[in-house]
Amino acid sequence: MISELLTGIRFLGRGFGYWKRMPGLMLRGLIPGLIALMILAAAIIPLLLSLGSITAWLTPFADSWDPGWETALRIAVGVVIVIGSLVLASVVFTALTLLIGDPFYQRIWRAVELDLGGDVPEGDGGLRVALGESIRLVALGILVAILALAVGLVPGIGAPVAAVVSVLLTGRLLARELTGRALNARDVPSRERSRLLATRRSRLLGFGVATQLCFMVPLGAVFIMPTAVAGATLLARELLADPPPPRTAHA
Repeated sequence: MISELLTGIRFLGRGFGYWKRMPGLMLRGLIPGLIALMILAAAIIPLLLSLGSITAWLTPFADSWDPGWETALRIAVGVVIVIGSLVLASVVFTALTLLIGDPFYQRIWRAVELDLGGDVPEGDGGLRVALGESIRLVALGILVAILALAVGLVPGIGAPVAAVVSVLLTGRLLARELTGRALNARDVPSRERSRLLATRRSRLLGFGVATQLCFMVPLGAVFIMPTAVAGATLLARELLADPPPPRTAHA
């Protein structure tokens, strides 16, 4: 399992290689991320500035507590809110960036496909498919954020456990979304895609978690997105080259 996780991380590393092979194309891939970041910043910054008021509003019962316990509780609640917000922000960023940047990332995807050779489909699913995938990603991201909030409220260990769970779950979501372009282009049905991704679950998780951790670095989400698109294309092509065995019928 560890070797598979490391292999997934290496796919993201291989994506960096395309900055040397096609720097102009990868550089243009930063534009959608910058636009999405500005949109999200308009929502996240006011939330962070109002965090004290929000935690006080959520915990009015603590007003009569000892000041030390009151402060500790509200700091913990604030941390949980920040974790949940970052979880949601990361998936919304990905969905929004891929939607805004569809023409940019389509060029990156196609350039990587052509570099790998073999059969390269003409389309990639189109804007309608991209919109549907983005809505699905945001919906699942909301569920993960709610789960992170619930776990984070567990006394003592809630915040660190919520952070780990959030990174693992959002990493998996990001990996599935980013590999979707190559699979959509080949009209791989949803059920077959799930079977395909299940054959390399640890590898997919390694790639997704590495991408998510890069997203958490300031401005990392902007700079890593073109790399992630290239790396996900490499990963998807490997999955397509080694499909899962067909299911055998049982009597």
